[in-house]
Amino acid sequence: MTAIDFLGAGEILGAMITPALLISASGTLALSTANRLGRVVDRIRALNDMAEGLPDGVVTDEVVDKRALIADQIGWHTLRLRLLQRTIVTLYVAIGLLVGASLTVGLSASTKWALGWVPVLFGLSGAFALLFAAGMLIRESRFAVRGAEVEIEYVRKVVARKTTVPLVRHEKPEGGLGEG
Repeated sequence: MTAIDFLGAGEILGAMITPALLISASGTLALSTANRLGRVVDRIRALNDMAEGLPDGVVTDEVVDKRALIADQIGWHTLRLRLLQRTIVTLYVAIGLLVGASLTVGLSASTKWALGWVPVLFGLSGAFALLFAAGMLIRESRFAVRGAEVEIEYVRKVVARKTTVPLVRHEKPEGGLGEG
C-alpha cells in the first residue's frame, strides 16, 4: 500500500465517520423521545384511573372541574402521543439514511463508483429528517407545557375553593432577581 492509498483510505474513513456523529445525535433523541412517549402513556393511564374513580351522576363543582380537566388532558396527551410516535419514526428514518450515507461513502470510494452524489443524497436526507424531528419535538414540548399550565390553573381553582384565606402569590420581580 502506497502513501497515497493510505491517505485516501483515511479520507474515506473520515467521510464514513462524519455521519456517525449525526447517528449518535439521532440515537440520543430517539432514546429521549421513547422516554417521553412512555411518560405520556403513563399519564394517560393515570388520567384513566382518575376518571374511573370519579363518582357517577355527581355534578358538584369539584367533580365537574375534575371531569373537564381529565377530558382536556386526554385530548392533549392524545395529540402528544401521536406526535411523539411520528417523531420517533422520523428519527429512525434519519438513522437509516445516515447509515446509508456512511455505507455508500465506503462503497463509492472502494469501488470507484461514479455515483458520488448517492452518499451526499443519503447524508442530506438524514440530516433533514433529523432537523424535522427536532422541530416535532419542539412542538411536542409546547403541548407538554400547555398541559402543565392547565393543570396548574386547576390546582389554583382547587386551592381557592378549599381555603377561605385568599391566595397570596410571591412572585419575583421582573428579571427573576431578588427574594421571594
